[in-house]
Amino acid sequence: MEINITALLDMDCFTLSHSRHEGGENAGKNTWEASQAKAQEIQLLNTPEKLQAMRDFARSSGGWNKSEVNAWNEKEVNALFLQWIAGDCRELGADSLEDIDWQEAEELQSAGKASSNLFRSDAGDIFFYLGN
Repeated sequence: MEINITALLDMDCFTLSHSRHEGGENAGKNTWEASQAKAQEIQLLNTPEKLQAMRDFARSSGGWNKSEVNAWNEKEVNALFLQWIAGDCRELGADSLEDIDWQEAEELQSAGKASSNLFRSDAGDIFFYLGN
């Protein structure tokens, strides 16, 4: 499933996803709290189908089991989605979607050097692919 995330163009991805090396000992806690706060503002996963697609995507990552994923409420699913977007953005060398060099991103993705699920359409909209 492709989710249009163009509304997040200027979102500060660093606050939602950074390492302990970059943000100190509380990086995990701080980025999760920032993701939850951002999920209060915007919920792109706003249908049962979109929420389930993210749950399936998260489960396929191997980080959580079925019962853990099913226990998440809508805001937690949206927070994880935002955090995942931020992580993919930063993996492409940018701190916001608007700062991504899309030609370079496509080259990195094609070469297997970035596992990002972000892509830009010919019309300029930005999407996140929730799938395997």
